[in-house]
Amino acid sequence: MALTKQERRFRIKKRIRKIVSGTAERPRLSVFRSNKQIYAQLVNDLSGATLLSVSSLDKEIVAVAGNKSEKAALVGKALAEKALAAGVAEVVFDRNGYLYHGRVKQLADAAREGGLKF
Repeated sequence: MALTKQERRFRIKKRIRKIVSGTAERPRLSVFRSNKQIYAQLVNDLSGATLLSVSSLDKEIVAVAGNKSEKAALVGKALAEKALAAGVAEVVFDRNGYLYHGRVKQLADAAREGGLKF
């Protein structure tokens, strides 16, 4: 019997999370993508704390017109700005079981352009 999309993504996510872990010096950049929105957060896995988060529902991003890929790029830039202001320059990227393509790639590229290293 074939796996559903959710089961497949969960298996990939577990496989990634065995390797990828965030610390206070180098937090994990976790991406969640729904059908309409995209969310990104920096997580310290040692303490289980979210350091900061940005989503396409934030006021400054909602105010800008554009398609979902353009919004993902804005989320990446906003995340990079907030991370650098908080003193975080290096992160570990967690694509959360999604393919590194489309909106996830747009967010990652924009975060790199904003100054994050991963």
